[in-house]
Amino acid sequence: MVGFNIASGFFRSTLAHADRLFYSDASRNVTYGEMGESVRQLAGYFSRTRRPKRIGILATRSFEAYAGILAAGFAGAAYVPINLKWPESRIVTLLGLMELDALVADVNGASLLTPDVLAAAPDCIVIADAAKRPASVRNSQSIVHVNEVAAEPLSQPLPVAADDLAYIIFTSGTTGLPKGVMISAGSLENYLRESRSWTNLTPQDRLAETCDVTFDLTVHNLFLCVEAGASLHILSSLEMMAPGRFVRAREITVWMSVPTLIAMMRRNGSLKPGIFPSLRLSIFCGEPLPVAAAEAWAAATPNGVVENIYGPTEGTVICMRQRLTNPPVETKGRGILAIGKPYDSMEIAILDSEQKVLPDCMAGEIALSGPQLAIGYLGAAEQTADRFRTIRGKRWYLTGDLGLRDEAGTYHHLGRTDNQVKVKGNRIELEEVEAHLRKAAETDVVAVVAWPVVDGSAQGLVGFCCSDKSVSEIEAALLQSLPRYMVPSQIRIEDSLPVNINGKVDRRALFQQLEEAVKAVRPNAAE
Repeated sequence: MVGFNIASGFFRSTLAHADRLFYSDASRNVTYGEMGESVRQLAGYFSRTRRPKRIGILATRSFEAYAGILAAGFAGAAYVPINLKWPESRIVTLLGLMELDALVADVNGASLLTPDVLAAAPDCIVIADAAKRPASVRNSQSIVHVNEVAAEPLSQPLPVAADDLAYIIFTSGTTGLPKGVMISAGSLENYLRESRSWTNLTPQDRLAETCDVTFDLTVHNLFLCVEAGASLHILSSLEMMAPGRFVRAREITVWMSVPTLIAMMRRNGSLKPGIFPSLRLSIFCGEPLPVAAAEAWAAATPNGVVENIYGPTEGTVICMRQRLTNPPVETKGRGILAIGKPYDSMEIAILDSEQKVLPDCMAGEIALSGPQLAIGYLGAAEQTADRFRTIRGKRWYLTGDLGLRDEAGTYHHLGRTDNQVKVKGNRIELEEVEAHLRKAAETDVVAVVAWPVVDGSAQGLVGFCCSDKSVSEIEAALLQSLPRYMVPSQIRIEDSLPVNINGKVDRRALFQQLEEAVKAVRPNAAE
């Protein structure tokens, strides 16, 4: 019997479900038995000279990405996904911080192996069979295709300790480089134990993968999938824009994504009642889930349930959930679904600015405590100390999210503390304005940014939305529900809003659009 390892569930499924489908994309189907052979071979290759500590994954939503992740775990190492959309300079800088023993790249990842990236990369690099081998390598550097890997395969996953590192996920920071969140094997083990009790996956389940492996929702999908012997079905970027045909053709049973995708489908008229009869479980995370959107999705999935989940990366994916019920458990005045109640092993508190616990129905910062807390941030002791605090003898993570607990013990998300801005002396929560903009514009596709910013202070608000309403109609409706100082000074109606790699509305891109528009009119405006 093997000890705990993040690949233990996968290993058991390779024995029990060798002929069952594990991975499927537009061009390739891979069984558990076939993936098991590749993973054991890769794990042996990584372990030729010593037990590896960290394996980089310069790949996403590909055979190589999942083989690399599972092989890293098999070898007792942590995996570190690298965002393919990072600029070269950022990849180079962070490779120096990661201290990798090996790197796995798919076709798109291999195209990023420039001379500067290779100079910072580890000696051991495995690339997709279809990838072109880079010409500029160090004498000590070995670059092989997956089918060229030659080593004694590992027979079973190596046991790891609970406090050993399982993975590092980089989250976007407010400034500078992303923060590398370090999650232990014990935290992941606890997460899987808590999550399998309500997801109830079986070998018959077919999960859709909508997220980049740099987004920790993929942790949920991958590791719960493989321990159940279920299959993982990969959407292409094009299919992500209109996933209806994919869900029906693949008879997907479990869906997980950010709520923005619902809004896109409602906007283009493709989300209709009853169109997804195969879906039994739909999970939404990463953004506030509008009740109207959740109900529209529920109508489209007559045989399923809808779950709204909450949790920062620092708390190992999620730690709270709220099922859509009739009537829905709604956050008052926001039009969004509550974030629910915590996992049994996790403790939630609402704290004031002095980290004292607030009574029910009073808003404060959401704090988490329990076995799913991250080890901390990679190479950032000061940031770790700032967000992970020992309060009255217990370790807590301060999320930076505003929330409250109601009289029934249900938690509600009220926005970000760092999305509180002052405009002409008035404190404003951007999420509150967005909630009213959704209603006024009759759309879920909205965003509000504080702009312009002069000397670090916001001078006004700009609202963006995809709506059939006119600007004057939206403004009039907003003035019916908000004080004038909270109504955006500009409202821009767009055909679509930019989204980031995880499918969330990209507010930074919107801010940059505003900045660039000013520079185009007044080239010296930023000087």
